[in-house]
Amino acid sequence: MVAQQDKTGAIFDIKKFAIHDGPGIRTTVFLTGCPMDCWWCHNPEGRGEAPTDPTAKTRRVTVAHVMEEIEKDRVFYDQSGGGATFSGGEPMAQPEFLVALLKECRRRQIATAVDTCGYAPPGDFDKVADLVDLFLYDLKIMDDERHRTYTGVSNGPVLENLKLLARSGRRIQLRIPLIPGITDTEDNLESILSFLDDLPAVRRVSLLPYNRFGEDKRKRYKLPVRLERVRNQSETEIEAAAERFKSHGFDVKIGG
Repeated sequence: MVAQQDKTGAIFDIKKFAIHDGPGIRTTVFLTGCPMDCWWCHNPEGRGEAPTDPTAKTRRVTVAHVMEEIEKDRVFYDQSGGGATFSGGEPMAQPEFLVALLKECRRRQIATAVDTCGYAPPGDFDKVADLVDLFLYDLKIMDDERHRTYTGVSNGPVLENLKLLARSGRRIQLRIPLIPGITDTEDNLESILSFLDDLPAVRRVSLLPYNRFGEDKRKRYKLPVRLERVRNQSETEIEAAAERFKSHGFDVKIGG
């Protein structure tokens, strides 16, 4: 039987002093693999799409190796109320490795967050739920057909897992990417608000304005660029979206 600290998984980056991946100062570990293929993805290397890029190579590491990196900044977590965030890719794509990392963080009293697209078997969320202090949960498109078009998968599991987490009392910060003409439409935002009416436990929302970072990466990795003609939103448009959620009683943050 492999000891917990000897378990291995695939990562493509570890980011220190992260301030947009949960409260306080954090270390963010980017796990490889994702079931979605979002048109606006900021980390296409996390899906293994750019194996020839020397800065984007996936590497296999042990839990012990990751924890060594996380431990280096413990003083900053203690001072700022931060901790470790597991992102990707999609961390739920490696459930056993994620569980081992979360258990080790819990044993060392390091606060944890999981940044997830929500597309995973419900049983995998059951495995991690008691070990996660905060879920950073993406909600993108409510219409299932449009969700399939722009992410490659149905939104059914995403919505069902969000319901399960919310109704079991998990701490959730919803993250909504504002992609012009795709996710920021009046119909989509109203559908999100209507869906959340049945989830009173979810009151914290981060609106993530569109930027061209993902497209720039895709060009660098020589991948097809799918949103080249999309413009950034104005501050007025972003504030209008924020006010829409605030008017429904949500605690709204613009940005991560």
